[in-house]
Amino acid sequence: MKFTLSPLAIALSLSLMLSAGCASIGREFPSAQVPLIHIGQTTQQQIRSLFGAPWRVGIENGQRTWTYGHYQYSLFSQGSTEDLVVRFDNNGVVASYVFNTTKHQEGAPVVEK
Repeated sequence: MKFTLSPLAIALSLSLMLSAGCASIGREFPSAQVPLIHIGQTTQQQIRSLFGAPWRVGIENGQRTWTYGHYQYSLFSQGSTEDLVVRFDNNGVVASYVFNTTKHQEGAPVVEK
C-alpha cells in the first residue's frame, strides 16, 4: 500500500509548522504616549486613561506596579519586545517608570525615570 500526501495536506502541514515558530505574549499599548508620564504628577487614573488596563499588576519594594508589555518571538525572524513598568507612591501618583523597546522609534531613546 503506497501512501501519498495531497498538495493541500502538504500546504496545511507547512502552515502549521511555520505558525508554531511564532509566539506573542501580552498586549499592545500606545507606547507613543510614554512621554506624557510625569513623575510626581501623573496619577493611576491618568495612566489607565493613557494606556488602558495594565497587563500585570504587582508590588515592588512596597510600591504598586503596573506593567504594560507586548512580546513577539519568532524562530524565523527577529522578534520585538516593548514594555512599560510604572511604580506608584502611596497616593497613587507615578513615583518612577521604565520603558524599554526593541522597536525602532525615531528620536525615542529607552527611558528610565
